[in-house]
Amino acid sequence: MPSSSAVPVPSPVPVPSPLPVSGPVPAPDAVPAAVADAVAKATGPAAPGPASHAPWRSLRYRSMRWWSLANFVSNAGTWMQLTVQNLLVLQITGSAAATGLSISVQAAPALLMSLAGGAAVDRWPRKVTAAVSQALLGAVAFVTAALVAVGRLDLTVLMVLAAVTGVIATVDGPACALLGNDLVRKEDVPSAIGVGSLVSNAGRLAGTALAGVTVGFLGTAAAYAANGVSFLFVAAVIPFLRPACKAVRGAGEASAPGGDGARGEESPHPAEPDLTVRQGLVFFLRRPRLVALAGITGISAVFGRNYGLTLAVLVTGPLAGGAGAFGTVSTVLAVGGIVGAVLGARLRSPSVRLVGTLAAAGALLQMVAALSPSLAVLLVVVLPMAVVESVSDTAGTTVLQTDPPAHLRGRVLGVWGSIRTVWGLAGPPALGLLMELAGARGALVAGGLIIVASIGAGHALRRRGTAAPVILRTGERAAAERPVLGTAA
Repeated sequence: MPSSSAVPVPSPVPVPSPLPVSGPVPAPDAVPAAVADAVAKATGPAAPGPASHAPWRSLRYRSMRWWSLANFVSNAGTWMQLTVQNLLVLQITGSAAATGLSISVQAAPALLMSLAGGAAVDRWPRKVTAAVSQALLGAVAFVTAALVAVGRLDLTVLMVLAAVTGVIATVDGPACALLGNDLVRKEDVPSAIGVGSLVSNAGRLAGTALAGVTVGFLGTAAAYAANGVSFLFVAAVIPFLRPACKAVRGAGEASAPGGDGARGEESPHPAEPDLTVRQGLVFFLRRPRLVALAGITGISAVFGRNYGLTLAVLVTGPLAGGAGAFGTVSTVLAVGGIVGAVLGARLRSPSVRLVGTLAAAGALLQMVAALSPSLAVLLVVVLPMAVVESVSDTAGTTVLQTDPPAHLRGRVLGVWGSIRTVWGLAGPPALGLLMELAGARGALVAGGLIIVASIGAGHALRRRGTAAPVILRTGERAAAERPVLGTAA
């Protein structure tokens, strides 16, 4: 399914590399009115003014509205399949371990091949890449549906299909995420991410509800077939999407007439773009703000965001609640996530510092939640905790997708995909061990302290590494500005 950022949110029609221009290039003001009108009609209503913070402002772009509809359909189809997939694996194998193995097999390519997938996204036109990857994912879903229908899906074939899906996803994820950046201007990317989060949640609810009806009346194979149709719908929508003026495009993409890059000084076509995997990794490691973002997000993901595990143990253990009580907590978390998505969509230029501040605030709320004497108190704390987490996610995703140069963004997302897979696999076991040693309350408090201490230490190191400005007195400044005389030869 398409990513839920703008980013869970398309881009211009690819054109050959531009030929040398033998005459003067017309200034933006010289663009004919007819061309400007054509662009306006293709991209939909004009973007909100520079002071707009409306969370829904990204939906004023016609292509963004179509992309959001495509995301909803795709998410609904994906959750229909996911709802029945684990039951299908259990039905085929009768083993819970095999179910976990199928999930790991699908996730493994992200660890090993995300860098190559990101490089492919930077090298090929994004619209073509996203459309082809969506069509391939649809083909896998149709093949699975056919095998289920004829009763020929065994464990070996299931693992092969899971691995193929994982490989395609290493290209599809960054392609769809970056494709959405072309639909809105840079300052509206947070709105697109927030809208994408809401669309994903709505698709999840719809898909989960439809799964039971579909399986009950049409069988398990129908859920896979419906997911295949949803992928083909996205692939059919992509060719009709048009970029917003001033949207940033990757290598091999054309600029909208009269538009310029989201960064005024940045050209979407470097003179000699380096499209190697190594270049993306080197850029990421040499970019302090991206390294800091990875550190903040990673430490938070391992010690602060596995609420499905920590809060389940807290509710059913020290608070003596049952499955119903945890269901209530999960509902409050979902509501907080929706509220946070709306608030995050109001951002315009979030920073890594904001992400760190929100992560620390979430960690402090986590520590308060750990000390909750009752379920009622926990519910009161959980709501702002989910809101803060959702806003932090929107801010971090915006930084990740807009900070690198356009021709490197696919590879940067590839690096991010590998890192995210590492902490996604390492987080639950590490947190489970911490709960074994310190209990649910102790694990939440310790995790919060680790997050706050890590962010605080990183901030202190950054301040120490920043050189203090040298203040010159008036006389010294004049002397410094006086030209230096050289010796005569």
